[in-house]
Amino acid sequence: MTQRMALYMQDKHPIRYEIEMVKYAEEKGFSEIWQADTRLARDCVVLMSAFLTETKRMRFGSGVLPIWTRNPAVIAATWSTMWELAGKTPDGRSRVMLGLGAWWEPIASRVGVNRSKPLTAMRENVESIRQLFTMEEVTYQGEFVQLDQVKLDVAFGDTSPRDIPLYIGATGPKMLEMAGEICDGVVLNYVVSVDYIREAVELVRKGAARAGKTLDQVDRPELLVCSLSDDDPDAAMMTGKMLVSYYLGTEPHIMKASGVDEELIQKVQEFVGWPATEEDYRRAAVLIPDEVVRNLMAVGTTRQCQDKVAEYIDAGVTCPILYPMMDDIKPVIDAFSNWTP
Repeated sequence: MTQRMALYMQDKHPIRYEIEMVKYAEEKGFSEIWQADTRLARDCVVLMSAFLTETKRMRFGSGVLPIWTRNPAVIAATWSTMWELAGKTPDGRSRVMLGLGAWWEPIASRVGVNRSKPLTAMRENVESIRQLFTMEEVTYQGEFVQLDQVKLDVAFGDTSPRDIPLYIGATGPKMLEMAGEICDGVVLNYVVSVDYIREAVELVRKGAARAGKTLDQVDRPELLVCSLSDDDPDAAMMTGKMLVSYYLGTEPHIMKASGVDEELIQKVQEFVGWPATEEDYRRAAVLIPDEVVRNLMAVGTTRQCQDKVAEYIDAGVTCPILYPMMDDIKPVIDAFSNWTP
């Protein structure tokens, strides 16, 4: 059976070019796109809506929307709107998926968000949004979410329940377990090793069992960096090192999960803070050994990238969400179009 494949769009490429690549990926058999709501660069709702208007069958998910930036009722209304815009897939599923995340430091505190009790806040958001998707009136009194007789106010048009699957973008063990317990799926993080993914999948399995579900009932797509070049694999490696330097320097939740030597992390952080420039990434990249990059992403030639992606699938990933790091996205799409690991 052909492997289900997706692309991850962040902010590396021009938007018009991304739209063309999304259309090309649909033509080549990719099943979905996950759009980042990254840093303070691009908004996932705007991009998902643009992609939906240019495609017919692909599915689109937020990878991931921070729960602290919108009220859950507004989130539900926004995704309901995209659900209307998108229509259904040929097999009757929603073309939109909702991926939620707990955000990260230092960005949260710098914009005045107090990320206290992220597990509680995430559970309340997932539970309340799921209830709102039923299109029934909802009263929910939590520590972070308070809804008093709230309903998605669709006066004209389709008032049927919104069958929108909910995902949590999870990295830490407790959030992974909770995703398995309360969600349709988990968006597994990137710049992590295959060994980390195996451990993460077991935590998702544990959470699913707590809710009387099997692991197969929890979707497990994973963001997976792909720096591919058959013409210049050395350049692909350097590009991969720049991305590793960014994450080791600025995102502690991924840094902790990556398993990279603490001394190397400290050296990288001397060059890379938040926000950082491309030149900062380049200066830090020279510190990072090739084997560290190969352990955390798919990098090099087409065959090397395919072999690495296959390792992540073997570890329990249901759908690789490839983040193309080279300027040209087409070789990545071509390498994994109708691909069977």
